[in-house]
Amino acid sequence: MFNCGTSLLVPSVQELAKQANIEVPEKYLQPNQDPIVVSNTTSLQQVPIIDLSKLLSEDTNELEKLDLACKEWGFFQLINHGVNPSLIENVKIGVKEFLTLPVEEKKKLWQTPNDIEGFGQLFVASEDQKLEWADLFFIATLPSYARNPRLFPNIPQPFRENLETYCLELKKVCITIIKHMEKALKVELNEILESFDDINQSMRFNYYPPCPKPENVIGLNPHSDAAALTILLQASDIEGLQIRKDGQWISIKPLTNAFVINIGDILEILTNGIYRSIEHRATVNSKKERISIATFHRPPMSKVLGPTPSLVTSEMPALFKTLTVEDYYKVFFSGQLQGKSCLDVMRIQNENNKP
Repeated sequence: MFNCGTSLLVPSVQELAKQANIEVPEKYLQPNQDPIVVSNTTSLQQVPIIDLSKLLSEDTNELEKLDLACKEWGFFQLINHGVNPSLIENVKIGVKEFLTLPVEEKKKLWQTPNDIEGFGQLFVASEDQKLEWADLFFIATLPSYARNPRLFPNIPQPFRENLETYCLELKKVCITIIKHMEKALKVELNEILESFDDINQSMRFNYYPPCPKPENVIGLNPHSDAAALTILLQASDIEGLQIRKDGQWISIKPLTNAFVINIGDILEILTNGIYRSIEHRATVNSKKERISIATFHRPPMSKVLGPTPSLVTSEMPALFKTLTVEDYYKVFFSGQLQGKSCLDVMRIQNENNKP
């Protein structure tokens, strides 16, 4: 089971948001964040779009586009990924229905004081910290033996069966992308992929209720993902995902049935800083809820994590320390979400290698 820490239990924001003429409680107000203003100087179209069918046909231009997207953006949208559109639609419907179950049904699947899986929030480390304007459901999905017996079997059908298929499809997509990253980086075949020989996958269903003061709350605090590769599917038509690019927040407008894919900290470590994880956040809307499904992929907890040997040279010494994936996640889940602070713990700092 996925257990690297705990999070204090909090009430449902969705239930709070249902109240008429709601006053946003003080614990959710975060007016000092970066303003929810989207950069007008950078076109939304500049977020790279990668065509997986072209990568599979060994299109060198598309491979160069992938390489550039990973180096300069850390984010891209993936089209022609091969996952059945009807499956995607069924997963969207299933997640929406699941996240809007009656609160009494949700309580059966709520987080416990010793378990971060289930309904609730993550990274709540103290009673007095500010909370996010969001509910989530977090669950380990692969390998199947790592699933929480309290949760996965109790996901209603037919959603559970669709989720089972979706898990396996996204695992294939992840492995295919990493294989093409290896080609772009010109490393030995499977040199990076060998870390993922028993790939671990978890999912986070996000529900961002409408808020009367959206500019004073945050759906998800600015952070980079701890995982290696995140595959995001948006289940509603409300924008909210923003990435920090060149000091500005840029909104990503998801393409229909495309996946938004981002580099996580683990992949930045494995590529010795060549491919970079990027800070992102989720904003909320005043009128409508936003729903998304983030699927995280990482090596098994027992794997030793460090820069890939062929990417460490005299010109580019190792930028990161070596430790197990489990120890890295313990650091990640031990506090609040805050930028790339967890990855900074891993950096080697010396005269020849300053962060």
